Amino acid sequence: MYAYRTLEKVNEDIDFQNDIDYDAAEQIMYWRKHPNLHGFMENLYIEKGGVDDFNCRPVRLTQEDIDRLAASIIDEGLPETRGFFFGESYGTEEERQEDLEFCKQASESIKEGYTVFYDSWW
Repeated sequence: MYAYRTLEKVNEDIDFQNDIDYDAAEQIMYWRKHPNLHGFMENLYIEKGGVDDFNCRPVRLTQEDIDRLAASIIDEGLPETRGFFFGESYGTEEERQEDLEFCKQASESIKEGYTVFYDSWW
């Protein structure tokens, strides 16, 4: 589970994996076995029109998306998500703070003109 930022223009909301240079994108966050956060991103992917299995399918994150994510983290409202190889989200204060730090970094990146996106591989 990864979050990246790039100065490349991304015109699509989802499924732009063939149109972006991942080597030029900067990884700003890495999560391991945080299925509830992944579930949030999967729901976002579907809201934005995604129909494929949400694996190796990037989703662009807008400021509104980041604000919704932060609110879900604060309210402990990330969707409970299970799956093969997913493990469990811990729900600890440390995990919440790391997630909120990501939201802060993502917001700052967007303000600086970057495109922020989430991608995963499982």
